[in-house]
Amino acid sequence: MILEGLVTSRNAAGDINLAPMGPIVDESMTTLILRPFQTSTTYQNLRQNPQGVFHVVDDVLLIAQAALHRLAAIPETFPAARIEGRVLQDCCRWYEFEIVTCDDSNERTRLEANVVHTGRIRDMFGFHRARHAVLEATILATRLHLLAEQDVRNQLNSLAIPVDKTAGPREREAFALVCDVVDTWYRSHPAGA
Repeated sequence: MILEGLVTSRNAAGDINLAPMGPIVDESMTTLILRPFQTSTTYQNLRQNPQGVFHVVDDVLLIAQAALHRLAAIPETFPAARIEGRVLQDCCRWYEFEIVTCDDSNERTRLEANVVHTGRIRDMFGFHRARHAVLEATILATRLHLLAEQDVRNQLNSLAIPVDKTAGPREREAFALVCDVVDTWYRSHPAGA
């Protein structure tokens, strides 16, 4: 199964990158299969420094900001226990990992990682329809170059329903951010241009 979360990685100079990632996991969470594009900072970092931290979070605003390149700064972190990496201070749980195999024969790389340490900060809030809708909307907004505008608008209209019915302030802010990114993108990439 794919578990959506956030990955912190570091380049050779030690600079931290935060990126959304949906690794393939099993229920034991002892291995992760990450599939970053070779053009991504995460891929470049993990090739230079083959270790990182996968975070399970329940803050969809943070996921949306990271995915849509609207993150003003890396949130507070603390040092990882077993690797040279950083852990998000406000995550639910984290998985420190080391890359053991890399197949970069395709544009989307396959990195297999062993989890070497886990930690927990707090319980996950729980199932929340608005958060799931915002997550889907965020993923949709990262694929605008692949999809027809009317399809995107229709999907956003459907996703707005659970946001309107069940969202709190952070989910509303995240959904508004996604809608703004979509509107801005289509204004600068008009159909038929």
